[in-house]
Order: sequence, then structure tokens, then C-alpha cells
Amino acid sequence: MKIPWHVTGALFASAIAVAGQPAAPARMPGYLTSSQTSDVVRIVPAAPKTGDARFEADMSIFRSTRSLEGSARWTFAQSDDNLSVSGLLHAFSCSLGLTLTPENAPKLVALINRASADATAASNVIKIRYQHKRPFQIAEADVCVSPEGKEALKRSPDYPSGHTTVSWETGLILSQLAPDDAVDVLARARAFGQSRVACGVHSLGAVEAGWMTATAVFAMQLSSPDFRKDLGAAQSELASLRAAAKAKPPGCEAEAQILSNDPY
Repeated sequence: MKIPWHVTGALFASAIAVAGQPAAPARMPGYLTSSQTSDVVRIVPAAPKTGDARFEADMSIFRSTRSLEGSARWTFAQSDDNLSVSGLLHAFSCSLGLTLTPENAPKLVALINRASADATAASNVIKIRYQHKRPFQIAEADVCVSPEGKEALKRSPDYPSGHTTVSWETGLILSQLAPDDAVDVLARARAFGQSRVACGVHSLGAVEAGWMTATAVFAMQLSSPDFRKDLGAAQSELASLRAAAKAKPPGCEAEAQILSNDPY
């Protein structure tokens, strides 16, 4: 069954707004058709089934990463819970070497918002199909969001991770716009997804499925004339900002130190 974006988006909008964190912006229609975003389910593997090898591996990682509570990586993962456009731009500031804001990069913001609509739509189709429970719903344990946020997340299935899908989509866009920094950008996008495992709000399998979902969406978006046009406009904007940047944003050395080791 093909499920239109406006239906899937509405189903999970309430779960994105986590207590104490800015809500993600309202999603505009994307670059792809509902048929295209629904077809991503043919690319992403089915969610693990209870008791199979993938399920057991995911739960083992969930249990072991609960030891991160209170650590610098735990705190960093809490900051990565912010999926607002400002949160996404902040996450990639160090990898690009400049501070990005909705005010100084409006064309980039418009591109990310519209592209993220496709990523979210594809992710939600898969969530609905498999209805896979989050790890903390299977084995009760502390996670890095508030009790209210934890309850909200129960309304959105685990697989794939929506935060991971949108952050990896953003990373792919930024790596296309700034190919000389592609390694740093994609490494940061990877860490954003890993933060969901560190937080305990997603399984590793759901994060990996998010990476795959975003990659498939991005590949299809490249065939859209509107996407390529907006990509070009954002590239010129970003090039100007990078040329004018005088110093890296504060805190980049500390970020690099925290992310120098994988959390699992």
C-alpha cells in the first residue's frame, strides 16, 4: 500500500517533539512523489524479529550502552536529540568549520527542510510496515531523554530511526555541497545516528536502516530538477559563507575528543 507523506508525517509528528527540546519544523512537501518514498521499503531490509540474531545483537548493544549514562558521550547524545533545523545546522558546524544558522543560510535551510520531508516520509512508511518496538520497550532501562520524551517516543516505532534518516540525509547534502569536507561531514552524520544508540532510544539496526533509507532517498532526489536547482543555490550560498569564515566555531576540539571513540 502506498502511504502519502501527509498521512505518515501526521502520524508521527507528535513523537518528534521531545520535552525540553525544540520541535522539528513542520515539513513541507518534498522533491519526491509518495510512490517514490514508499518504494524505499523495497531497499531497506525488514526489521528484526524477536529472538533472531539481529534482534539479540541489537538488545545486547542496548544493554551494554546503558553504562554510558552520565558520561560526556551521553550528554553529547542528548544534544543530538534536537532535530530542529537549528539543531541540525549546529551539529555540522565543526565539520564544515563555520557557524550555520537559519538566518545566514536560508537557501540551505529551505533545501534541508524540503529534502527532509522525503526522508521522513520514507522512514515513516517503513515504521508503519514493521511496527518494531524500541529497545527500552522490550527491556526497561534509563534513556537520555526526559520521562515525557520517553513516553512520546513510544508512539513512533523504532525501525528505522527518523533522527538518523534526517541527519544522514543532511550529511549527504552537505557533503555534496562541500566535497572537500565530505569525510568530516559524513563522520559527524554517522555520530548523530550513533547518538540514538547511546541514548537508548533506538536499536543499532534501526540506525543502520536510517542510513540506508536516507541514502536511497538522496539517490532518487538527484533525478529531480527542483532538487538540483536548490542544491546549486545552496552551494553558492555555502561557498560564500565558508570564504568569509575566520575561525572554527567554539568547542570543536572537545567535540572531536568525545567522538574519537565509538560508543559501542
